[in-house]
Amino acid sequence: MSPLAGIRVLEVAMYGFVPSAGAVLADWGADVIKVEHAVTGDPQRGLRQIGRQRVDGDPNPNVEHANRGKRSIGIDISVPEGRQVILDLARESDVFLTSYLPQVRAKLGIDVDDIRAVNPSIIYARGSALGPRGAESDRGGYDMTAFWARAGIAATLTPPGVEGMITPPGPAFGDTISGTNLAGGIAAALLKRERTGEPSVVDVSLLGSGLWSMGHGVALSVHLNDPMVAPAPGAHGAPTNPLSGIYGTSDGRYLSFVMLQAARFWPDVCRHIDRPDLVDDPRFADAQSIAANTEQAVAILREVIGTRTLAEWTETFATLAGPWAPIQDSLQVADDAQIRANEYLVKAGEIELVANPVQFDVTAPELRPGPEFAAQTEEILIEAGLDWDRIIALKTAGAVT
Repeated sequence: MSPLAGIRVLEVAMYGFVPSAGAVLADWGADVIKVEHAVTGDPQRGLRQIGRQRVDGDPNPNVEHANRGKRSIGIDISVPEGRQVILDLARESDVFLTSYLPQVRAKLGIDVDDIRAVNPSIIYARGSALGPRGAESDRGGYDMTAFWARAGIAATLTPPGVEGMITPPGPAFGDTISGTNLAGGIAAALLKRERTGEPSVVDVSLLGSGLWSMGHGVALSVHLNDPMVAPAPGAHGAPTNPLSGIYGTSDGRYLSFVMLQAARFWPDVCRHIDRPDLVDDPRFADAQSIAANTEQAVAILREVIGTRTLAEWTETFATLAGPWAPIQDSLQVADDAQIRANEYLVKAGEIELVANPVQFDVTAPELRPGPEFAAQTEEILIEAGLDWDRIIALKTAGAVT
């Protein structure tokens, strides 16, 4: 049985951040009802072009990633009839999940007090750009602005002398991380309510999630009054450890060593690269010597590792004691045997999606495709207790799709 089976989530949200929280909850077994505008739907449905990559037709991964496993209903919340449907659905829900800004929530009559008036025990979960307090709490934002730029990630990744900033590695990068944080907060609030009977208001922001992702670095920087600075492109990595850095292979690929105890792993690395003579080399006799001669060790490793392909080194390093990894792009990961063994990529209808990173009982979640726009409107309304006369009246008034 899925851990959130029997939990109903009413999601009134758009784009990637908050809907990705709903996707995680759906992965965990919750019944997530996605509320979309009765005419236009979630604007994310119109997203077809990301950089040079374009999706024509359906399924559209730009929609599926954050909306798998949900049911969709089309409602115009701006009209009284539509707002009443929201309240009817909230009355039977465990969680109200929204990305709407405070002024919009108040105007539409779906703020905390409005929803709690019909369901005092509901968990009210909000995703925002900049947090629920402060002078800018009413401002919107995206992961590029609040998560990537403002939280210190972009500046930390951008090497000195580079104009502008390094951009995120892919779409919805901060959205997905922040959405997982929000899903975790909701799960904790559900447990609290079960134990105490008290519902919570759960807040997660893109800014807060970005700072959390940078938490170790921010703590160091604030403690030392010194910002972290990205190394120059192509730099080895650790200045006093040849076994913590990037090495190129003969086929233009790269691998990453992260062996923080250089003296411990040096002999094993030397044997694996067929250079046993380096084991007893006085330049690399102990940790102090290795640190002092890192530049020479890096030069040797670059030369040797550059003589074979990544596939050859992958076979050779299968028995290497220290941590290492191939550097893979967003397509190459799909051929990684370890990723496949753990079912981190799962079929959802016609396409494969990345499963959320939490597994229960060593089992991958069963993913279902995202809903077509408003595909379950009538089904959901009937479940909420509306009769056909009212449903027809709502459709006639344009309050629902």
